[in-house]
Amino acid sequence: MDEKKDYKKIGFRCGIEIHQQLDTHKLFCKCPSIVHDNNPDITFTRKLRPVAGETGEIDAAAMHEVLKGKYYAYEACSTSSCLVEMDEEPPHPINEEAVRIVLEAAQHMNAKIVDEIQVMRKTVIDGSNVSGFQRTALVAYNGHIETSKGIVRIQSICVEEDAAKKIETTKEYTKYRLDRLGIPLIEIATDPDIKDPEHAKEVAEKLGMILRSTKVKRGIGSIRQDVNISIRGGARTEIKGFQDLKSIQKVIEKEVDRQIELIRKGKKINQEVRKAKPDFTTSFLRPMPGAARMYPETDVLPVKASFDGIEMSELIEDKIKRYVGKNKISPDLAKALAKSDKADLFDNAMKKFKNLKSPFVAETLVSAPREIRRKYNIDISSMADKDYIKILDYIDKGMIPKDAMLEVMIDFTKGKFDISKYKGISEEDLEKEVKDAIINNKGASTGALMGMIMAKFRGKVDGKRVMELLNKFS
Repeated sequence: MDEKKDYKKIGFRCGIEIHQQLDTHKLFCKCPSIVHDNNPDITFTRKLRPVAGETGEIDAAAMHEVLKGKYYAYEACSTSSCLVEMDEEPPHPINEEAVRIVLEAAQHMNAKIVDEIQVMRKTVIDGSNVSGFQRTALVAYNGHIETSKGIVRIQSICVEEDAAKKIETTKEYTKYRLDRLGIPLIEIATDPDIKDPEHAKEVAEKLGMILRSTKVKRGIGSIRQDVNISIRGGARTEIKGFQDLKSIQKVIEKEVDRQIELIRKGKKINQEVRKAKPDFTTSFLRPMPGAARMYPETDVLPVKASFDGIEMSELIEDKIKRYVGKNKISPDLAKALAKSDKADLFDNAMKKFKNLKSPFVAETLVSAPREIRRKYNIDISSMADKDYIKILDYIDKGMIPKDAMLEVMIDFTKGKFDISKYKGISEEDLEKEVKDAIINNKGASTGALMGMIMAKFRGKVDGKRVMELLNKFS
């Protein structure tokens, strides 16, 4: 943050919009929400034109796109797209699971819900929606979240369909892939209550935490942030294209500097949409859209909104507190576990296995995969939850030593697991091995003796038990 700048004095106003993909099938058909589907087997082209909205006017941003005179090329896979994405079939009824997820998130943000969810058409003529519009619906409004710098109001919470992704552009045409088109999004827009760039980052992180506590997609491209900024004497500017939260602070600072410089030179600042660039500056994208782009969707019936039957997920920040307090897990490990996709698996494992301690299970689910990647350059992300449960069950029953965990996980990933390989030795035989090691290696340190025994019985004995016997017989 620029410490020299008084953001209150310059009339800084800022709000955030967050778009997060939901982990369900598509919003208006039953196609799976697959991104990066391979080998497209469908191609077609379109020309798009704008229509007047409810105000009787054509949206300025839509007209800006039409004047480019382009046509649009599309490719799709029949495994992830159907006639709905191609605008050859009317949309199906809205995805009820997606609506429930948005309602749950709205409760976490203390929002009021609308009486009836009415799908609207939002004119989009850049080719990213084959139909020439994006379907969106207001679900909740007038919410708020608490931050270190005061309450930030939530203006609106919507459910809408994601756009197609651009893969090629020339002067004559732009080409899109349809695998992403129609994936459900939750759109959250705050009021301009953000105090400064550092506060903007905090608000984005808080909203992201709430969303990750519900059923949303994870990974690159699953969440996008837009920032609306203005200063006294300037104009509202919407900046799009944030993928990394770390860049929000720097981009806002540079946009404020840009507007301050234009005001100093006496130049007019227009309301517009700008794109964030890698160096944290911005470039013009299109004019600011207005109310003229919205009109009712006639092919989708309205849906009554209700919190009845909505099961609230535990917030990530509350999970962290529970893991540290009840489960006695270190704060860093608790934070990593709560933010991972293994949190539910951990909770289920702790209910199922009575002989395993919480820190060990958490390390197995979160730390062990990272250690395997670091030590052996092996990615075990393909290992299913049922495989983790099976491994933990073996350890819980004493059929596999804890020290063999990494090797067992690697074998599971490679499909080479054989439990006989890890069959432990009896307590009587282990005591004899420890005694023999002490007698045959007089003068050796406890650490050296430990290393010898563990090397001989790799994966078949519990290191903790070996150390106990060495201390007992030394």
